[in-house]
Amino acid sequence: MGQPVRDYLLTLCVTAAVTYLLTGPVRKFAIAVGAMPAIRARDVHREPTPRLGGIAMFGGLCAGLIVAAHLYNLDWIFKSSSEPRALLSGAALIWLIGVLDDKFEIDALIKLGGQMIAAAVMVIQGLTILWLPIPGIGTVALTQWQGTLLTVALVVITINAVNFVDGLDGLAAGTVCIASAAFFLYTYRLWYGHMIEAAAPATLFTAILMGMCLGFLPHNMHPARIFMGDSGSMLIGLVLAAGAISVTGQVDPDTMKLFAGSEREATQAMLPVFIPLLLPLTIIAIPAADLVLAIVRRTWNGKSPFAADRGHLHHRLLEIGHSHSRAVLIMYFWSALIAFGAVGYSAHSTSLWIVLVVMGLSALGLALLLMPRFTPQAPHWAERFLPPRYRRSRGGGGGESSALARKAQQGPSAAQMGQGAHGLQERAQAVVVGVSGVNGATAVGTRSHFSDRGTADSPR
Repeated sequence: MGQPVRDYLLTLCVTAAVTYLLTGPVRKFAIAVGAMPAIRARDVHREPTPRLGGIAMFGGLCAGLIVAAHLYNLDWIFKSSSEPRALLSGAALIWLIGVLDDKFEIDALIKLGGQMIAAAVMVIQGLTILWLPIPGIGTVALTQWQGTLLTVALVVITINAVNFVDGLDGLAAGTVCIASAAFFLYTYRLWYGHMIEAAAPATLFTAILMGMCLGFLPHNMHPARIFMGDSGSMLIGLVLAAGAISVTGQVDPDTMKLFAGSEREATQAMLPVFIPLLLPLTIIAIPAADLVLAIVRRTWNGKSPFAADRGHLHHRLLEIGHSHSRAVLIMYFWSALIAFGAVGYSAHSTSLWIVLVVMGLSALGLALLLMPRFTPQAPHWAERFLPPRYRRSRGGGGGESSALARKAQQGPSAAQMGQGAHGLQERAQAVVVGVSGVNGATAVGTRSHFSDRGTADSPR
């Protein structure tokens, strides 16, 4: 059992490394082709930032599939199943649509049609839902049209839920990474715990998805150097949906043989253990709730459900006083609580302590949610392990930011006083631009001057 785990880890690491290494050149390419739209009213960032990060993520996906196809314990998946080929076909189509949208801003209905076509491509190649375990009835076999409609609906909902949550630096990639980690534990347990080979493709998909997100996150954390754009958000949403569809439609509940009795009794008894449809939905509960609330809010106000606004959950967190990074961490916390809570309950549904732990962590999360002025800081001994831009500047420490702060406190020198206030103003602007360049927040050239749009717009 140890060897397959190492193969999955190797696939994950290769996917993450390729994604990480490709993101830098992709950022330069996005700047060169002008895939860097102007600031919109609903945006949180204050400077133009290049998109097209999905190009690097798609490269990581291809690298992960290629490596897995040449590993001894994983190559049989490609020989016995058409699901990896179906995933790659659908991912290529949705990625191409996302790249065009990042560059040319295509219409929302066109994107919706492209999402449905990508889902249909996967259905044609065998990645579809064949049956469902329904409590009180048993295992229900679906017709071809029923399975197709359900598959397309799940793909479209998951893609748009992930796309909707992509509003803060690192939010979508981190949330999907947490979701895929929990999903990996679930599918790995089905595969190696119950020896269900049909769960192996979903296990591979979730491992690759984790690598894609982990490789992109260092470039996308606040302040982000590049955004994944629709080419990335729709891509990872489709991969997450593909894993859910694979383990839902291809795994027969009767093969687990955990309970005796009739098929109806067995399905009722093992529903907490086998929750293939409910688990993916609980994993994306936060973005899905945001999606539903956004549609209701826009329709209630007489607007199109596809009209963008500033009413998403992450916008609300910024409005009540949370900083940019803390809002992202809060969303991480709730995503992890829901995802791993569902996985834990599916494995030990009779254990009361799981419910108590989830309730306790929920109370802790609510307390942190209502304390926007609380600023967590890493201890001084741990700062050496953090990137320089996340370290606290101290008066006695070195570094460019500390030096600039000391120069500002010391006041102008005699030579500077002779040059007049106009020269000081120019040098002050140059210092601001230089610091922005160090952080990587400015894409090219000098910082553009944008007027403040309120508290929620400025990442504090």
